[in-house]
Amino acid sequence: MDFNEFFKKYKITITNQQLMKTAFTHSSYSNENHTDNYERLEFLGDAVLELITSEYFYLHTSLKEGDMSKTRASFVCENALATYAKEIGLDKYILVGHGQENNINDTIIADVFESVLGAIYLDCGFNEAKRYADEIILPYIKSGAHFLGDYKSILQELVQTDKKSLNYELINETGPAHDKTFTINVVIDGIVYGTGVGKSKKEAEQKAAYDAYQKRAR
Repeated sequence: MDFNEFFKKYKITITNQQLMKTAFTHSSYSNENHTDNYERLEFLGDAVLELITSEYFYLHTSLKEGDMSKTRASFVCENALATYAKEIGLDKYILVGHGQENNINDTIIADVFESVLGAIYLDCGFNEAKRYADEIILPYIKSGAHFLGDYKSILQELVQTDKKSLNYELINETGPAHDKTFTINVVIDGIVYGTGVGKSKKEAEQKAAYDAYQKRAR
């Protein structure tokens, strides 16, 4: 595809089309087709996104350091990034291998949001990357959107009321040391109530707690 057609609405001109294609390429596709994948670009995009959002909260709020970190985390967590990517349609262009076609999950979609940002940074510079990210993310920040509540605490209170035991169990850990993905089950009285996947154990635990909370609420 011509990525300039896609990014025209952001007034961004992509000169390195191959780099941007790499930003959409999952490892399952690259393994089958012997091409590069987005993992290195995702690593870079993550750092660019952290700087952009950190600068915003520093310049436009009076929050203390700890509160800035917590607030920023909500807007750069996997759920948030996947939401941004789906809203602008990035998920429709992700290249995956045959075995992955029916499993383009939020982890992959969130990764692509970061890798695309990394590609824009390399191809167009920081200012363009910042303008692009701001246009997508700032409306969510200004509207007070909340992507990752403290569902661990909520679930703990529910369980304590029922006098039941609650544990979080790590069931899978994948990826290189700098870019791991964790899968965690929340277990209540020996029964698995929810599963969460995240880039940190804390994020996976929160998502598992949210999954369990949703099931209990039904």
